[in-house]
Amino acid sequence: MQALVVLAPFLGLLGLYAAYALYVEIMKQSPGNDRMQEIAEMIHTGAMTFLKREYTILAGFVGIVFLLLAIFISFLTSVAFVAGAICSMAAGAIGMQGATQANVRTSEAARDKGEEAALYIAYGGGSIMGLSVASLGLIGVASFYILYVMIGDNTFVQHLAGFAMGASSIALFARVGGGIYTKSADVGSDLVGKIEAGIPEDDPRNPGVIADNVGDCVGDTAGLGADIFESYVGSVIATIAIGATMTQASSHMILPILVIMIGLVASVIGIASMTKMKGIDPAEILRYTTFIAAGLMLFFSLVATFMVGLGFAVWGALAMGCLAGIAIGLLTEYYTGMFGPVKKLAASAETGAATLIINGFALALQSVAPPVAVIALATFCANSMAGLYGIGLAAVGMLATVGITMSVDAYGPIADNAGGISEMAGLGPETRKITDGLDAIGNTTAAIGKGFAIGSAAMTALALFSAYINAVGLTSINIINTQVIIGLFMGGAITFVIASMTMTSVGNAAMQMVEEIRRQFREIPGLMEGTGKPDPATCVDIATKAALKEMILPGATAAVFPLLIGLLLGPEGLGGMLAGATVTGVMLALLMANGGGAWDNAKKYIEQGHHGGKGSEAHKAAVIGDTVGDPFKDTSGPAMNILIKLMSIISLVIAPLLI
Repeated sequence: MQALVVLAPFLGLLGLYAAYALYVEIMKQSPGNDRMQEIAEMIHTGAMTFLKREYTILAGFVGIVFLLLAIFISFLTSVAFVAGAICSMAAGAIGMQGATQANVRTSEAARDKGEEAALYIAYGGGSIMGLSVASLGLIGVASFYILYVMIGDNTFVQHLAGFAMGASSIALFARVGGGIYTKSADVGSDLVGKIEAGIPEDDPRNPGVIADNVGDCVGDTAGLGADIFESYVGSVIATIAIGATMTQASSHMILPILVIMIGLVASVIGIASMTKMKGIDPAEILRYTTFIAAGLMLFFSLVATFMVGLGFAVWGALAMGCLAGIAIGLLTEYYTGMFGPVKKLAASAETGAATLIINGFALALQSVAPPVAVIALATFCANSMAGLYGIGLAAVGMLATVGITMSVDAYGPIADNAGGISEMAGLGPETRKITDGLDAIGNTTAAIGKGFAIGSAAMTALALFSAYINAVGLTSINIINTQVIIGLFMGGAITFVIASMTMTSVGNAAMQMVEEIRRQFREIPGLMEGTGKPDPATCVDIATKAALKEMILPGATAAVFPLLIGLLLGPEGLGGMLAGATVTGVMLALLMANGGGAWDNAKKYIEQGHHGGKGSEAHKAAVIGDTVGDPFKDTSGPAMNILIKLMSIISLVIAPLLI
């Protein structure tokens, strides 16, 4: 079986080739008329410009951390750190390129060929992101594992942790920066366009619409991709680290790599199976492809588990993680989809924005408990089956088919962009009806994706926490120890501090956006009448500058905090901090993601004609609720996922300094 691991990087390269083949196929499709291409080019240019400027800033950060790791930890760890950062950035850039080419082609397919053709293009564009994340993660982890084993380095687990740290560092900045960008544009466009000017969403007269569409790409494609990539590699590396301390260490270490190899192949088959599903509801198609991939992964992982000499209980822990991911996704869909809770929330908009926000926050609080219960149950079962290794393997099981789960997530912003392009290009109500239908499915998949990201973050953080405990030589943490108590409270508080920073950043950036859009409506002659042209480039520039400026402080705080706590409180105190941050971080992430999703879909439910429909007082109240929920679900909430993993992986990397 060791020989199969040697083939893992080559399998990853084949996965990248599959992503490239999808890109080539999408580029063969018609991009539509000149107006559609003009709009798409503005979105593409804005997105790639933001990414280039963001990565330029992050390159400086990566360089500084590289030097610090080389001096204080080891050169090999610093090399792995840079590789992890590069792979994360590459996945984001590839996914962004695919998404910004697929959006306009989805619009044209909806206009010319209908719903099914549009669905295939949007899903194909999302699959470029999904396969890139899975393939680059497999290439990176497997390559460094093989390298360190070949050179006989007994500290190779520490070096592998450097790869995960590189991925985590990029993920936090990318998710926070992308979230600030997308929500400042979204909030500004909605408040001025829908409420003050009374014009529809994605109306071409609104100067902030292009920035809003760019934001969908940088936040929900590149940002989410970096988030999931980080969880993916972190879960595998944590499981390898735990396996290295066990009897049959070799078998325990190679199993997670074999599982993600199987997961990549299963994801490709799941994506390909979509072409065989004709005449089925689009939402069902997306669900079935995911189930096909998960089923294949579980079956062949069972075979691999026995081939490496491990028992059925180990596979059971893996299966628990996979099932927990599905359960969390379904719970998220219930609380944020067009079901009873959201319909009841929409009804509260009839008495104003205040009651809508109060009820939405109450719903968000309520939605925390069921997913936490699932995570607790999965953790208990995985630990009962295979100990700490089982917890790590459960996280791997949840993320093994990331190639297809990320594809479904990345489909959402492409469908959203396609709707915006259709509206701005004036393609007519029939086309917009198709893109709206695809977008509605995308909202559901995005909500499920956020739930999945939170669940996988929790399981990955637990696995990394277990690896840290092993690395510093602790068998338990005494919760009545003074240092541990201090660490618990400090860890619990840091998640609220980061949430505050990111919410404030969105508020500051949105204020600038609102003022600019108001200025253009006020000063550009004939803009409201449709005879004047808006200046979207200025709005894009405002969102870009604000996001890049505001992302630095939260990211730097999260990176430095574990080091300070570790040096001040020691390894046990740092363990307490990780425990406190994991608990509060998971709960804040669930609260914000589900609350934001519920407010968003309550607005969309009203826009379907309920409670007065578009333009009614209830609709205006729902728009306000949605703008409150936007930074919840797309900026601060996702930041919690990355925060708890980043602090755990940094703690694992600096463990040698604390012993």
